[in-house]
Amino acid sequence: MKEMTVTEMYDLSHTIAAELFAGLEYPWQALTKISDFIMKIGPTLPEDIYEKRGDNIWVARSAKIMPTAYFNGPLIICPDAEIRHCAFIRGSAIVGAGSVIGNSSELKNCIIFDNAQVPHYNYVGDSILGYRSHLGAGAKTSNLKSDKTLVRIRAGEDIIETGLKKFGAMVGDYVEVGCNAILNPGTVIGRNTTIYPLSMVRGYVAANSIYKKQGEIAKKQ
Repeated sequence: MKEMTVTEMYDLSHTIAAELFAGLEYPWQALTKISDFIMKIGPTLPEDIYEKRGDNIWVARSAKIMPTAYFNGPLIICPDAEIRHCAFIRGSAIVGAGSVIGNSSELKNCIIFDNAQVPHYNYVGDSILGYRSHLGAGAKTSNLKSDKTLVRIRAGEDIIETGLKKFGAMVGDYVEVGCNAILNPGTVIGRNTTIYPLSMVRGYVAANSIYKKQGEIAKKQ
């Protein structure tokens, strides 16, 4: 489906990982490539902008890092990002320029585009968050089905086989996710969409929508 392709969901000028998406049709195809990509470009990052802070961890000198944050590599934190108290980055993560990773939030195998916000008690695993997207307090991506089977994406009557066991959510540019919403495995949210607080989201949500609950989705005017 064209609506779920990389170019429809993301402006690649707003991520250091643009090269990673080259040749990919759908964004989730990048999930298995994040770690290797970081290992490839990390050593090439300019030393006047980035410093190496451990095994395969590169942190921009302008990033604001609280002393209680914990990092595992491979990891890139881009300029002017803010990593708040007790954030836990487990590895295979790219944190975009000007983005915010909040207190007690956890990241794992994900790409956070520039100026995205994950500010309060969030979990982002095996997911991609687009430019200026925002997760409300307590919103989480669920990245593993309870029966441990491979994730499939449902879009109306269509089903896309991803071949992935771990797959959280693909969140497009400018998406607003309300507080304590749960994005179930295989969730894909198009650009400029708003998700109501406390929602349980699964499958494809079209761009420029207001998601109230399953079966009740309005188009933005």
